[in-house]
Formats: sequence, structure tokens, C-alpha cells
Amino acid sequence: MLVDEIASPITMDLRGRLIEPHHPDYDASRRVHNAMIDKRPAAIAYCADDADVMAAVNYAREHNLLVAVRGGGHSGAGLGLCDDGLVIDLSQLNGIHVDPVDKTVRVEGGCHLGDLDHVTHAFGVMVPSGIISTTGVGGITLGGGMGHFTRRCGLSIDNLLEADVVLADGSMVKASETKHADLFWALRGGGGNFGIVTSFLFRSHPISTVYAGPMLWELSDAKPVMQWYRTFIKDAPEELGGFFAFLTVPAGPPFPEHLHGKKMCGIVWNYSGPADMAEQVFAPIRRAWPPALDLLGTLPVPALQSMFDGLTPPHIHYYWKADFINELSDEAIDIHLHFAQILPSPLSTMHLYPINGAAARVAPDATAWAYRNATWSMVILGAEAEPTRAAVITRWAKEYWEAMHPHSAGGGYINFMMDEGTDRVKATYGPHYERLVAIKTAYDPHNLFRVNQNIPPTGYHMNGE
Repeated sequence: MLVDEIASPITMDLRGRLIEPHHPDYDASRRVHNAMIDKRPAAIAYCADDADVMAAVNYAREHNLLVAVRGGGHSGAGLGLCDDGLVIDLSQLNGIHVDPVDKTVRVEGGCHLGDLDHVTHAFGVMVPSGIISTTGVGGITLGGGMGHFTRRCGLSIDNLLEADVVLADGSMVKASETKHADLFWALRGGGGNFGIVTSFLFRSHPISTVYAGPMLWELSDAKPVMQWYRTFIKDAPEELGGFFAFLTVPAGPPFPEHLHGKKMCGIVWNYSGPADMAEQVFAPIRRAWPPALDLLGTLPVPALQSMFDGLTPPHIHYYWKADFINELSDEAIDIHLHFAQILPSPLSTMHLYPINGAAARVAPDATAWAYRNATWSMVILGAEAEPTRAAVITRWAKEYWEAMHPHSAGGGYINFMMDEGTDRVKATYGPHYERLVAIKTAYDPHNLFRVNQNIPPTGYHMNGE
């Protein structure tokens, strides 16, 4: 479907704005977090309410338009945009309501994590999700939702109680353990395949202040630190989270000048247990592995959740690769060290997020998320502000991933993947894939929602026939 084949102008009964290519805001409206994505939709519908979302879905279906759904716009693969089709933008759906009695939080589909943290913190609670405050709540939740609190509180989907969903036929349903339970199962990890979630209801946790921050070590210490970390994090108390990273130290505060521009390794810790136990928890770590830089301290949750926003700025070039990891062998560590030494840009990095603890205690078949037995989720991220170096970061990320993949559990976290094809999606969902296909076939038989890490319905082919 080409733009000139679409009846113009596109007319929908919307309360929100409709931005088409001739509109002066069109180029700004089609920008997303990853500058590597340059797509030109036929129109962008800024939906003001559920009725707008339903109208947009109906219009797209009736006019055979390709549909992309954009929440926070953080998709590394640019799956919130499409060429020649209709982008259903949820950014105006940004209401948040905390029920202080039930300890639940209702979050509309266009909210960012920073919005969520700001509101919940006023009530002394939080919802576990992510590490970057500009990430969209919708996208990260539907993919699973890992972050600083995964070991203590589980994934975002483990705290999801219900969702309001606009289906491919334009109707709206509420999905929960007791209503449309099959859809609810699929939404928890299955991505945007099954409908547009306009509202999430989460369970909250009474956490407002933590003892957290990064410890950094010389790159020459990375191998023994990783060897220690691979055992330590498996048996650490669940109140303690800590993801491992390779990084180039930013040239600015709070980092001391003598470390600026230096390649190092680090662990970003988050302790949410009793405040008077924090120093006791970290004392043996500091004795065993004295860090070159120790920035741990008492923080409000929103400060922790936004601490690294500056390291993932909008509108630069990103290339992601991901895998789940069961074991971190010495051979795998040596591969990591090789690629850490050749980080291709100041913002390029590799993270190992622990997903054991509370997340691992959820039954493997309780949600669509298939890697409950993995220890880490690995993300390799090439990041570069200079467009001419996009190929450099892409090549580094691909070569790093290809070297590490034989040491992986098979699939990868869909929120950390580019558009990599059906085989990677199948590997990610493993034994859950066929059940997801059946649910997709029931709720979206013509694959209207296919600009995502797609799970095609039975009988669907790429030409839509």
C-alpha cells in the first residue's frame, strides 16, 4: 500500500489531532527515540481517548492500512512507526491514578516511566519497570518489563492485574485472570500482537527510598569481578539487585575527571531492604572488590529510575542485540572482555540484567514470557550521535552478539531486539509460541497488529493472504 493509493485526506472521527505529510508538524511527529529509524507514515493519529483509538483501528481495518502503535517511541527497532500506513499514537493517554486503599495503580497507555514514578512516589509506592524514565509504560510492560526491582518484585507483567484492550475488530475488552484470561496470558510478554492496551492496572509495592548507585572497576579487573558476580547474584538476597555493565565513563559530574573517557566495568546496585542494613550488605563487597569509584547512596526511587537518562539521549543512532543467558562461563567472559575493549563509541555498552529471584519464582507457563529459568538478560547496545558512524556501531553489536550467541539460552528479550524475523521471535517464545499463535488467530486473525515482534495468526502469509 503506497501513500498515493490512499484516499486523501484521511478522515476519521477523532477528538485528537491527525497529522499527515503536508502538515508542518509532520517531520517532528514522525521522529522516535532511535534516529536510525526514518519512516514516513501516511498519517499519525494522536488519540485523545479510548474512542479515538477505536475509531483509528476501525478506519485502518476498513481501508486496509498498515498499522503501527506508538506509546513512548522507545522501540529500538522503530516498531512504533511504519511507512505508508497509520500510526496510532497514545501519547495523549497519560493519566495515572493511585488507589491508596487497594495499593493499585491505573496507568494509561501513553505514559512514560517517569510519569509513573512521579505519581506513585507521592503515595510511597512504586511499580517495578525499567531503568530509563523516558521509556513508555506500554511497550516495556507488554514485552515483560525488567528493571532495578526485578529480583525483589518480579517483572512488570508479574504485577499486572488487568488491561483495557482495543481489539482488531474495534471493540474494547477488559483482560484479567477472570476475563479474557487467554488474552491476558498473551499480553504478559507477547508484545503488541493482540490489541492496543489503553489502560493497565498494576499492583504496587511500598518502596520509596533505596540505597543504590554504580560501583566501577578498572577494565583489567573485569574478569575476576565477573567470575565473582556470576555466583554472587544467584544467591544474593532478593532485596538486592545489580546489573553488570561495560561502559565509557562520561566526561562530567558526578564522575571524577581522571576517569573521564575511560573504558571500565561496573555494577549498578539497588538495595531496597531495611535502610539500617544497607552498609552491612555492601561492606563485604567493598572489602573483596574495592571499586575505583563508588557512587552508592540513599536515593528516592524516581532518582534511581532516571539516573541513566543522559546515557540514552533521544534522536541519536541505536542498534540493539539481545539474548537470555543461563551461565557465564570463563570462555564467555573472555569474549565479553574482547568486545568491551573495543567499545565503538562513548555511549555504547553491554548490560547483564539479573532475572532470577522473584521473577524466577513465577511458574514458567503462567505468562507468555518464556525464560523464567534464565539468570540474565543480556543487551548489547551500539549508540552513536554521528550518523556517519551508524554502520560502525551496528557492526560491533552484530559481531559481539554472534560471538556470544553460542553461550546463550536461545531467545532474547523482545524489547531489546531489532526487527530480526520470525525465527528469532519463535526462539524467544519457545514452548509458548504455538499457544500465542492460537490466541493471535482468535483475536487478530488478519494480523492487523503486525508492526511488532510479530506472531502471525494461522493461515496468514506475509502478503496478507
